[in-house]
Amino acid sequence: MGVLHRFEQRLEHAVTGAFARAFRSAVQPVEIAAALQRDIDNSVQILSRDRQLAPNSFTVELSAVDYDRLAPYGQTLADELAEMVRSHVAEQRYTLAGPLMINFVRQEGLSTGRFRVSGQANASVTPAPGQRMTETAIRGAPVLLEVNGMRHPLEPPGVVVGRGSEADLRINDPGISRRHVEIRVDVNGDQISVSAVDLGSTNGTSVDGRKVQEALLRDGSRIHIGSTTLVVRNPHLTDGIGVS
Repeated sequence: MGVLHRFEQRLEHAVTGAFARAFRSAVQPVEIAAALQRDIDNSVQILSRDRQLAPNSFTVELSAVDYDRLAPYGQTLADELAEMVRSHVAEQRYTLAGPLMINFVRQEGLSTGRFRVSGQANASVTPAPGQRMTETAIRGAPVLLEVNGMRHPLEPPGVVVGRGSEADLRINDPGISRRHVEIRVDVNGDQISVSAVDLGSTNGTSVDGRKVQEALLRDGSRIHIGSTTLVVRNPHLTDGIGVS
């Protein structure tokens, strides 16, 4: 029995007749499930001969009519779709970067019965024990590091980013080394300097699309490690130079 057929059977047992009627003339749940499968298969990243990284965060854009019909049953459908994704990932022996998330979004520009699915690999991020993540700490930090939508305050001398427990900022991305990159912060009076230093990682570090061993960072610099992108935020940083 295929993954999609099992999904339909589970959904039949999980929902009421009202749910079925809501979708009778609109987008069908099995269509969304099939689109998720295709997006996963088309988006996997090859990490090694035996490991392929699949998206774990999905957005399903629906027309206004379909979204309103779905709204009362959205959580049930999201749960069943998530279970379908897990089954497909297990069958294909893919690896998920982090927790599975499926969000439905109302898109006024779509006509009834039309929808769009997009997925990306978003690894879970764990700050170092004792790191202050309050709004006060974030506002007072000389530099912020954005990772998967979360802002992390950076103080001198900086942080080590990696997958292992010895990293200050842990990212559960299989493409990241245990100690992958160090983000160094130096404050001298009113001058702030931020740099990225690769720590001998397996897959390397890129800054603004260029593979580097060490690079001075600027506001908006994008550090790419594994399948994760880190963005530096501080409008007072000078333009990045000294890439090596």
